[in-house]
Amino acid sequence: MSGYIFVHDLDPIIFSVGPLHVGWYGTMYALSFVIGYFMMVLSARRGHAPIPEIEISNLLTYLILGVILGGRLGWVLFYGGWPYLISPWRILETWKGGMSFHGGLLGVTFACWLYGRRHKVDWIAVGDFCITWIPLGLFFGRIGNFINGELFGKPTDGTWGVIFPGDPLRVPRHPSQLYEAALEGLLPFLVLLAIRNRTARPGYQPAMFMLLYGIARIVVEFIRLPDADIGYLYSFLTMGQLLSLPLVLAGLAWLAWLKFSRPPQPARS
Repeated sequence: MSGYIFVHDLDPIIFSVGPLHVGWYGTMYALSFVIGYFMMVLSARRGHAPIPEIEISNLLTYLILGVILGGRLGWVLFYGGWPYLISPWRILETWKGGMSFHGGLLGVTFACWLYGRRHKVDWIAVGDFCITWIPLGLFFGRIGNFINGELFGKPTDGTWGVIFPGDPLRVPRHPSQLYEAALEGLLPFLVLLAIRNRTARPGYQPAMFMLLYGIARIVVEFIRLPDADIGYLYSFLTMGQLLSLPLVLAGLAWLAWLKFSRPPQPARS
């Protein structure tokens, strides 16, 4: 075995004050919310928002609740299993970890719909406005996973690898968290940023994100260890791949509909 091997010894805790521990993972989430807020404010000031600048903080509150509640409930539903049916109060134990991107995405979608309904704004336009920020949250979240030394990949004998503290075998493994940060977060962010003001069709950006994320997640899952409590489904498929396949199909169908359907014509007075 040759190459550069990194022995992971990063501390997931930034600092502690008495019983209060401030960790990198939660800080990464908070950082993504702050950056998303300023991104949306800047976009509103440039006239690229369906809502006034003063409403950005209100919308962000909806999105934060959608991410946290959707992500947590999604994890309990997709990964938590029967222990949470027996002890439902454990759903509130968010400090022990357990967040699902797919659940978070459903939560954000519902948040956009609810905000649009309450404020008389097209919720698809709200989704278009918010979507560029979502991959940044994924990027920072996966960096947090890497610092925590969790969700690592399969063993590798390639030119580089990482020995994680939580690995009982103590062998070099793929840093799949960093692969996901790049392919699920950074790449979609750059693509959405490039096309943000180049299409007038509502829904184009969310559809593109669903497609890009779904493909990236399915590919990376081939080298990422499956969740220990679930393992492989049907001997080869992971839960992440199973949940991402509908995103790919929905993204493709949505993009095809946008391409071949005629845009609505403005009403004549």
